[in-house]
Amino acid sequence: DCLRLRVSVYLNPPPSVRLQLSQPESLPKSISIMATIRPGTTTAMRPIATLLVLGASLSLTSAHGDHSHIPEGEAISAEPMGTTLWIHILIQSLAWGILFPLGMVFGLVRSRWHVPTQILATALAVVGYFLGHAHGGRQFGKNAHASFANWLMLLLIVQVVLGVYLRLHLERGFLGRIRKWQVKGHAILGGVIPVAAWVQMLLGGIASQGFCQADHLGQCLAHFIMGSAFIAYGIVLTILLLNGQAWLARTGRSQEFWDSLIIALWGCVNTFTEHRWGNPWAHNDLQHTSMGIIWWAAGLVGMWLSRDRSGRPRRNLIPAIVILLTGWAMSAHPQTLELSTHVHSVFGYTLMAAGLTRLIEISFVLRDKVAPKNPDDIDEEINSFQFLPPFLLYASGFLFMGATEEQMQLLSDAGVTHVSYILILYSIAFLLFLFVNMLLHLYSYYTASSSKGKGPSKRHDEEHSMPNGHARVPAMTERQAQDAQEFELEGLITDDEDEDGGKKHSQTNGRAQ
Repeated sequence: DCLRLRVSVYLNPPPSVRLQLSQPESLPKSISIMATIRPGTTTAMRPIATLLVLGASLSLTSAHGDHSHIPEGEAISAEPMGTTLWIHILIQSLAWGILFPLGMVFGLVRSRWHVPTQILATALAVVGYFLGHAHGGRQFGKNAHASFANWLMLLLIVQVVLGVYLRLHLERGFLGRIRKWQVKGHAILGGVIPVAAWVQMLLGGIASQGFCQADHLGQCLAHFIMGSAFIAYGIVLTILLLNGQAWLARTGRSQEFWDSLIIALWGCVNTFTEHRWGNPWAHNDLQHTSMGIIWWAAGLVGMWLSRDRSGRPRRNLIPAIVILLTGWAMSAHPQTLELSTHVHSVFGYTLMAAGLTRLIEISFVLRDKVAPKNPDDIDEEINSFQFLPPFLLYASGFLFMGATEEQMQLLSDAGVTHVSYILILYSIAFLLFLFVNMLLHLYSYYTASSSKGKGPSKRHDEEHSMPNGHARVPAMTERQAQDAQEFELEGLITDDEDEDGGKKHSQTNGRAQ
């Protein structure tokens, strides 16, 4: 029993090539897919048709491996993971975790490396997909990772088809009229795919160990959703720190307004979803629900304080206080294992540190500096302390995702200490923080290069450049001296203008016009 591919070439007019995928009738869910490619078809349609055949063939694959070796009541078999499965993990991690985000950045800056990077990532993703269904060793039952893989590949196929059409520049007729919608759809999918890939990688890690089954599903979802939210918040703070000040200036809002808005919305969700209404209250239900209440209450206050009485954007400390209180509440959760108690404590302290450093950043480093009203007022110097709050959110997210009941039990049985485990999680946070900073640096490099040669900006780059090609940021003492000179000159000019203005606008009767 195997998958059969039949290629038929018809020489009689009209000549055509017919591809047929079929599955033996002895296997369940048999299906036959057929595609005909005629020579009259445009050349670009052939790879698209091939991708459509590939997409239809996704339904031929089911969950990973044979289910007959899985014990009753278990999600995985007792065998260790084989070499093929490890290759599948490495290839998919490279494709979805590194190459696709890199290709997304290349696409944003319209680099010539965008298409080659996406082609390589797509090829690896397709190979890794089929390796995931052809491995030996450990076998897996029906799981979300295997089901979501088909949807992820479908997203990829749609993205590739849109990309091919956009590269053809078909601007006549119906395709020309909908081109702007194709561009928007391609951009939206480009941002959705990395998020979907993150979800799929988490589901893969869960499926590899058979976690999050039966009664463990609820707390498992809470840990992975909240942990991912902390990491996403850290990534957003990193983007706003390095590349988002111009966007903030255009919105006319302070950063705390958007932080408070998300906190309030998330608090509303937690308030009504953490307890199954009609059932008895448990201590965890009370803690999670009360945490949701303080989030939406504090979020509303933060939104109100994000503007002064004149309507100008203003900084406030409410989001930082919410993070600090959340860390304290999380660290106080009662645990059954000593290892889990230590991990949750360090997670709480890390999250409290994120809130505290954010508070210090706003109050003492930035001194409540209001978000600039236009991009020209943005200070490009970033204090080194400002990198600390985002990183601590990365670390908090990984610590919380790595503290589920089943993970703690597995590590406790293996004799792993909390010190080594926490250091490993911090190492992963450092690597992700590095990768995000590298992508943002790449984006800044390309956007800065594309803006050169435009009148005064080019002269500014030449004046503030160094022999190694890097832009020179004026030192703080130089900028203070320059500000002082401008202040003195402004005062002299103002006095002269006042004297001249008085002479010009004076009349014989002593009254100015």
